[in-house]
Amino acid sequence: MAADLKSEVSASLSESAALLSKVSEDPDPIVRAIGAVEKAFSSGRKMLIAGNGGSAADAQHIAAELVHRFKRDRRKARPAIALTTNTSVLTAVANDWDYSEVFSRQVEALGAKGDVLLVLSTSGESKNLVAAVSQAKSQGIYCIGLLGKGGGRLKGMVDLAIVVPHSSTPRIQEAHQCIYHIICEQIEKRF
Repeated sequence: MAADLKSEVSASLSESAALLSKVSEDPDPIVRAIGAVEKAFSSGRKMLIAGNGGSAADAQHIAAELVHRFKRDRRKARPAIALTTNTSVLTAVANDWDYSEVFSRQVEALGAKGDVLLVLSTSGESKNLVAAVSQAKSQGIYCIGLLGKGGGRLKGMVDLAIVVPHSSTPRIQEAHQCIYHIICEQIEKRF
């Protein structure tokens, strides 16, 4: 049993490492995302971030890295808002209207031209993220999708799609974390 477990753990680590290696073959979308976020922050604009489930936790993680710090101590805070955190807004919209509008309503209220909306979706099919991107585009907000499984519907909607080429949700989320850590690290270096 211990040998089987060791083999399974090793296989999971190898699979994740191979996926990151594949992602590293084309860093251009990540470089472009860094440029878009840098442009927004340089212009006094903000970043809005949304996702569901584990990606909701990632949205909060990204906001914390940008508002507080990634590595550097005592640097200026960057304006980043996770749209996954206001439970009163989330539950009011979901209860009174529909769960598909929980993010688009917040984008309408908080977003402005020149901001960046980052959506995280392992499938690229989440209705509430599709609605959020649609709303953002109508307001002149630049949209970045951190996606998986071919990118889904969101791939064709966002201004910039970063698609992790895998079908396993955990592997996609592991790659997403690496990618957004790189973005946060580079943004911190530029300010």
